Amino acid sequence: MRHRLRRCLFIAVFFLGSSKSHPANFNNFRPMHPFTNRLIHESSPYLLQHSHNPVDWYPWTDEAFEKAKKEDKPVLVSIGYAACHWCHVMERESFENPEVAAIMNEHFINIKVDREERPDVDHIYMDAIQAITGSGGWPLNVFLTSDRKPFYGGTYFPPQKAFNRPSWTDILFFIMDAYKNRKSEIEEQAQNLTDHLYNSNSFGLYVSKDNVFDTSKVDEAFKNIMKTADTKWGGFGRAPKFPQTFTINFLLHYADIRSNNEALSQVLLSLDKMIYGGIYDQVGGGFARYSTDAEWLAPHFEKMLYDNALLVSTISEIYQFTQNETYKRIIEETLSFVERELMHTSGGFYTALDADSEGEEGRFYVWDYDEVKNILNEDFEIFAEYLDITPKGNWEHKNILRIKMPLEQFAKQKNISIEELQLIIQTGKQRLLLERSKRVRPGLDDKVILGWNALMNTAFSKAYAATSNSHYKDIAERNMQFLLSSFEDGIGLLKHTWKHGQAKFPAFLDDYAYLISALIELSQITGNHEYIERAKEFTQSVIENFGEDESPFFFYTHKRQEDVLIRKKELYDGAIPSGNATMAHNLYRLSILFDMGQWMTKAERMVSTLSDPIIKYPTSFAVWLSVLFEMISGTKEIAVLGKDWEIYVQKILSIYISHKLVQAAESPIPRYPLLRNRPETGENRIYLCENYVCRQPVNTIQEFASLLQRK
Repeated sequence: MRHRLRRCLFIAVFFLGSSKSHPANFNNFRPMHPFTNRLIHESSPYLLQHSHNPVDWYPWTDEAFEKAKKEDKPVLVSIGYAACHWCHVMERESFENPEVAAIMNEHFINIKVDREERPDVDHIYMDAIQAITGSGGWPLNVFLTSDRKPFYGGTYFPPQKAFNRPSWTDILFFIMDAYKNRKSEIEEQAQNLTDHLYNSNSFGLYVSKDNVFDTSKVDEAFKNIMKTADTKWGGFGRAPKFPQTFTINFLLHYADIRSNNEALSQVLLSLDKMIYGGIYDQVGGGFARYSTDAEWLAPHFEKMLYDNALLVSTISEIYQFTQNETYKRIIEETLSFVERELMHTSGGFYTALDADSEGEEGRFYVWDYDEVKNILNEDFEIFAEYLDITPKGNWEHKNILRIKMPLEQFAKQKNISIEELQLIIQTGKQRLLLERSKRVRPGLDDKVILGWNALMNTAFSKAYAATSNSHYKDIAERNMQFLLSSFEDGIGLLKHTWKHGQAKFPAFLDDYAYLISALIELSQITGNHEYIERAKEFTQSVIENFGEDESPFFFYTHKRQEDVLIRKKELYDGAIPSGNATMAHNLYRLSILFDMGQWMTKAERMVSTLSDPIIKYPTSFAVWLSVLFEMISGTKEIAVLGKDWEIYVQKILSIYISHKLVQAAESPIPRYPLLRNRPETGENRIYLCENYVCRQPVNTIQEFASLLQRK
């Protein structure tokens, strides 16, 4: 296979290096007559953005590939998303150019794909491009044969040769020439790449001979994480820096259970540098997708729903652990942003806010020194110094607001009280937020994605657990009601996206996995057992429709979905958790809640099969590592019974416990092992158990806290 893939790469170089040069001569290409605008009726904001292009775009349909086969043309699949900055750049430079469009329309069948609507399509062809070029990103432009097999592609291509990249028109001419004169090589390339995709998708046949469920394995993984840790600026690896909340989550649990100060220091350093940096919107709350530099100053300004969901979940646990009020404020500000700017009136959450406004990245979020001075007048100097606002600017002659010194330290340096400084900062932020609301807003991707909503649902549940703010619980319940009523298709299956009252596309593994996880969390904070019953139903559906006998892992797509080249299995934790890792955790937790040994066995097999990469590359498998750690260290099983169970549960949830499951009821329920066979005493009782072995029940939260301290 290595030899065949090398051959694949050789042909890719051959296209761009050995082929006869074709200058971008447009004389023979004239814009065609108006064509049917196939994107105008799509619900995807990204596809609608391209609906006015002179390119004859098709959505991802069988019709497009049938046309390519009939007319013997290569297929261009261009993949992006509504908040993607470089997608907008390439559109302006190339796809809006009538002469470029004329070439594309005459010689290619052109397909536009929203990667958020069709992540399955994106995953397949991103893997192909990474095999060819060694890197990936968006926009993703990949050339296929009419049978959906990839043979060449890349990401952004400029209108003229630049950045060591050929121009887009050069690429088009090279592909046209190769398809006409060396089609057999293209077909060989396509088959080699397809074989590579199939082979790289083969998991599940290897199980480590070592004892995976050993604390030494987790210690080894911790050491491997710390090799990549930035101990000055927080986070992991070099710029660009992503939040990597999964790794932070593991380190927090490791710090707690193993009493490891090095892990805790990296957790707090990473979080503090992010919330003080420009990646956090100091004026309006919420996090951008990633930082382009090591210091978390200059973000890629798009705000994604899933990033904010994952960060709120993580910060909620860190607030429980530390009781640091700054973290509570960040939870409140971020969720306020989500409700204000990303919430549909029906209770769903929108997908993202664009990085660009008025054609410029970050314009909505950055500030001029004089502009801020005119808005604030009094107290300007204190505000400006605290938030790093200078005449020169700290980013492209503008100012991204960030905090370079903790509030307490700054107040001491300026010889003012903390309360006075807090008032100055808060008043200034409110004034800037009001002024910013008058600007042209970034574009909103207003489709609603099931899986991402489930992640945000979990965030609201965890925020409630940490803060006891019942508003967050209400939002989570309302959102779940919306998801269960709007995304089910009537036959027990789920859809992936929703907009204007219509749900579309069969749901993917991630959608099911995150929804099941959210249902488990929601059951804990509400005491509503219907949520875990639904979680159990959906888990059974995943096993039946996404599983196979040969491997413990699940396919990304439903078994009835037939419009993709292959059914992939996604194992890595990327920007969002691996659906397989999440399902392993779901199976583990539900096996406890329902006493289902076969699900526990399946979860253990999933983790043990993947154990070697989990330990060697923990930042790429951090959710898996957390599941492994919970399996090793055990789960606190907490049962609460009595008429005041709601009060007790609220207080228990506010206590930091690394791995726990909480079930509550007024009286015993035989169906659930944690709630069955309990005596009817008329008193409020708290049971602390592991593996269904319980300590003597207690009647107060103080006694429960004491039980937690005993080994």
